Amino acid sequence: MKSMIEDNLRSAFSGESQAHMRYLIFSDIAASEGLPNVSRLFEAISFAERIHATNHFKNLSHLTGAFPTLAMAGFGPSTTSDNLAIAIEGEQFDIEQMYPVYKNTAAFQNEKGAERSFEWAWKAEMIHAAMFQKAKQSADSGKDLRLGPVQICEVCGHTVEGDAPERCPVCNAPKDKFRKF
Repeated sequence: MKSMIEDNLRSAFSGESQAHMRYLIFSDIAASEGLPNVSRLFEAISFAERIHATNHFKNLSHLTGAFPTLAMAGFGPSTTSDNLAIAIEGEQFDIEQMYPVYKNTAAFQNEKGAERSFEWAWKAEMIHAAMFQKAKQSADSGKDLRLGPVQICEVCGHTVEGDAPERCPVCNAPKDKFRKF
């Protein structure tokens, strides 16, 4: 594996790991503000971010030792509305800047595992950004989000509101590989 792809995987791992923890913290804040559905959304998407981090990490299994990592991360947990703005900004960065470049670089360097990991995360981040936008509109109007069950594919992190599909449209995993929140 080329060093540029390793660097990109480590960066993506770091960013997804931080998003996982940040969203768990934001979930607790939303719950304390009486927004249980926004809290549940943060918890569900936190799980998807963990899956992305794990997939990136698995692609680095050939490495040993410690490596420094950097990630774009929002800090300063505040109100749920502010936290949703941080989440949206982070998801938009992944969608518009990070994953397109990482995916194209992996494809150019014929690193199929890395390309697949980046593609899966990129597709999920688009859904996450839209869900967070909807949650922010509700929170800004002083209301909890109207939200059905949130289903997360345990293989790729694909996220869907409502019933899990028979097969994941991203990775083709069967319905029993979805976790319901």
